[in-house]
Order: sequence, then structure tokens, then C-alpha cells
Amino acid sequence: MVTIDNLGQNAKKASFLLAQLGTEAKNTALLKVAEALLAELPYILEENAKDVALAQEHGISAIMVDRLRLDEKRLQDIASGVRDVAALGDPIGQVVRGYTNMDGLKIIQKRVPLGVIAMIFESRPNVSVDAFSLAFKTGNAIILRGGRDAIFSNTALVNVIRRTLTGFGLDENAVQLVEDTSHEVAKELMAAVDYVDVLIPRGGARLIQTVKKEAKVPVIETGVGNVHIYVDEFADLDMASEIVVNAKTQRPSVCNAAEGLLVHEKVAQDFLPKLEAAINQIHPVEFRADDRAQKILKNAKPASQEDYATEFLDYIMSVKIVNSLDEAIDWINAYTSHHSESIITRDIQTAERFQDEVDAAAVYVNASTRFTDGFVFGLGAEIGISTQKLHARGPMGLEALTSTKFYINGKGQIRE
Repeated sequence: MVTIDNLGQNAKKASFLLAQLGTEAKNTALLKVAEALLAELPYILEENAKDVALAQEHGISAIMVDRLRLDEKRLQDIASGVRDVAALGDPIGQVVRGYTNMDGLKIIQKRVPLGVIAMIFESRPNVSVDAFSLAFKTGNAIILRGGRDAIFSNTALVNVIRRTLTGFGLDENAVQLVEDTSHEVAKELMAAVDYVDVLIPRGGARLIQTVKKEAKVPVIETGVGNVHIYVDEFADLDMASEIVVNAKTQRPSVCNAAEGLLVHEKVAQDFLPKLEAAINQIHPVEFRADDRAQKILKNAKPASQEDYATEFLDYIMSVKIVNSLDEAIDWINAYTSHHSESIITRDIQTAERFQDEVDAAAVYVNASTRFTDGFVFGLGAEIGISTQKLHARGPMGLEALTSTKFYINGKGQIRE
């Protein structure tokens, strides 16, 4: 059986070779990978069907099964994502700054690869390809450890990529999959300090917290989205209803879907019935509300403190009526996962205060939180959405997968 040491050694060697690849070679290889994914569509869908069947057999919710499922359209989108990454500018070698210091040394700071990236993620198999394409474009080797729910799909996708790289004369170990999905092996990967330069967990709160607690390698925290929308007293209520319906129901299983709703007391009586009627036309949502909101909504359950802190990833939403902007900001900062937050208001000063004072990676005014995404933000495919402040924050595109290095040229200078 291949061990984490084996994977780490292979990845480290591959990372040195990848760092030498030029932009044209990387782009050509990525385009070949996109072609191969479509050429191997029957094989990939056959393997994915095994995962879907097992998930249904184990009673996994329909929403989570949908995250897992691949079809021809989704695979085409995955391949298109690889092509999009190939079309993006290459940050490697980019000069961040250059100057001559007072000693006459010419100093240039350039962007370089991180080296070896490890990624632990859950059921969405498209992550395998997105993560590979971004890592490869930035000259990084990557070790992937997906969840057991998607093992057949991830194995198929990584096999296709590795065969394509080999056929192109490149090291297939630019991407490797940890096929043992046990927690013990995941812990070994989290502790692989001799090989892994950064670990990126992508999934639910439990996964993120486990990685933060147990990892010995540097971690970039991503993904958990306890996302709120605040409907202010100066909101356009028709706009607010449309935005909340979209943010909650358009795709509830993703991290930028809204989980909590705050409504100013001055508009709650008008807004909540309007929202309830509108949302029921799209998909029923279980509202878990405070006492005041329960009296206005036709169908609502009492909210617990746990509900206000929960990323539901389902057709469930917490609701709270607040007395002021200050209360809304304080509430969000107490419960946010620092992912995405939104205010609906027509008052410019209120909007500016909300954006300045809410502590999240993306803060919206009069827009759905569903837009927090690397493609939408013009970054190309994303490897995750960082909810921390070091080393990256928000959607992580190519630049977030680089470090910098100083190049210093002299003419015999010595320090006195």
C-alpha cells in the first residue's frame, strides 16, 4: 500500500520539476487534461454512479447526493473550468517589486510556487479537478484526500489526469490521491511536515475544526458558511424578498447560501409574510425563528442558540428580528463564520457602516451572497474560500497559491 511518506516524496520531487515548467507547457497540458476528461466521460460517469448508488443506499440526503452526482453537463463544466484556468495569466515569475538598495544591491521580489499542497475535502468530486488545475498552473504538486462518499469518482478523475500528464511527458505525481479514506491516514497527511507546505481543508464545520485541531502543517481555513442577510429598515422589500429567496433556495448545499435572516423591526410585519409567500412558490423552507418572528410567520419553529450558529446546507433558515443596525452588526459578528454577509438597504451611510464593521471575507450591499465564487470574482476556478486573514482571504485563485522569493544581485558587496 502507498503510504503518506511515499506520496510526500513523490510530490516533493514533482514540485521541483513543475517549478521549471513554462507557462506555454502548463497551458498545453491543461488543455490536454480538459480534452481527456470529456473523452473519458463514460468511464468517469460509470465510476460516479457507484458513489451515488452507495450514497443513496446509506440514506444520504438528496441535497448531498446532488453535490456528489456528475452528469454530462457537469463534466463539461468541469472541463471548461480547466480550459478557463489555462486561459488565465500565470502569476509565477511575476515581479512584485524591484529596486536597488543603498548598498547597490539589485533586489527583485518574484512570485514562486508554494511547493506541495495537500487538500482534504468532502463529497464534491469536481474539487479534484479544480484543485489540480489551479495547483498545476502555479507550479505546485498536490495531494488530494477526498471523502469516502466520492472515492470512485475521485479515483477516476485523478487517473485520467495522471494518464494525460504521463502522455505529455510530465510527472504524473503532480497530482496524487490518498485512496485510503480512514481518519488515521488523514492524520498522517496533516502531520506530513517534511513534505507538505500548506494544507487546505474544504468541507463542513466538523472537518474544518478537526483539521485545525490536529494538523501540524500550515493550514488555510476555508469553506464553512454561516451566512446572513440583514433586511434593513430602509430596504426595498421586493428586492429583499427576491435576494433572500435566491440566496437560500438557488443551491442550498453550498457554502455561500444564506443560513440566517435578520430583519429590522420596522419592516418585519410587512416583509416576513411577503418573503414566506415568495419562497413557498420556489421551495418550502423551514424557518427557525425568535419569538417576535414566530408571531408573524405562518409556519415557523422556535429557534435555539445552536440554530443561529449552524450551517444548515438545507432548506432551513434561522430568523431574528432586530431593533437597529448596531444590533444586526453585533449579532452577525457574534455568529458569522467570516465567509459572506449581505445587507439590503437604500441608505448609503447604513450600507457603508455595514460593510466597514462586519467581519467577513465578502460583504454585500443589495445582492445575493451566492456570488462569492472565484469564477464570478474573475479569479478563475477557486481552490476554496478562505475565511481567515492569513495567508489569503475570500475566494482563492491562482495568486493565493503562490509565495514570493527575493532575488539579490551584487557586484562584490560585503556588509561592514
